[in-house]
Amino acid sequence: MKRRLLLKTISIAAAALMVQPVNLFAHVIDSGKKIIKLKKDKKEWKALLTPDQYDVLFEEETEAPGSSPLNKNKYKGTYVCAACYLPLFISETKYDSGTGWPSFYQPIEGRLGTKLDIKLVWPRTEYHCIRCDGHQGHVFEDGPQPTGLRYCNNGLALNFVPESKPLPELRS
Repeated sequence: MKRRLLLKTISIAAAALMVQPVNLFAHVIDSGKKIIKLKKDKKEWKALLTPDQYDVLFEEETEAPGSSPLNKNKYKGTYVCAACYLPLFISETKYDSGTGWPSFYQPIEGRLGTKLDIKLVWPRTEYHCIRCDGHQGHVFEDGPQPTGLRYCNNGLALNFVPESKPLPELRS
């Protein structure tokens, strides 16, 4: 019985390695503004971020569900990358997914990149800030309309800027 379970697990893992991530961002059209990549080494990022933010953004860790105050934030404004300050989401696209992490059904156009994540064996699509490559979270196809997508974000990877305040200058 254990051998059968082991073989089944190995088969699933092998299949996961052969699966190509679905382009869930086909609906996103670049806004035309060129975003210049920000290159910093790990030492520089560690000096700018809290240890927990660094772990989430650049070591691809995940914060505990329900731990972020942003999860319950209902104010109008913009969610920016906590590393480079690039605006990623607007409050109108945020919703309560019941997962324990801030969730959005759509990013700001052209602000996120993706890659295949198979750390948990089953393939998932990870997304990151297009400017600094900071890990934000994973996107799933179980969100609300109009996109049907759920961008499940680590709160530590975002800063919220209320509508009444100016957006911060991008980090250089």
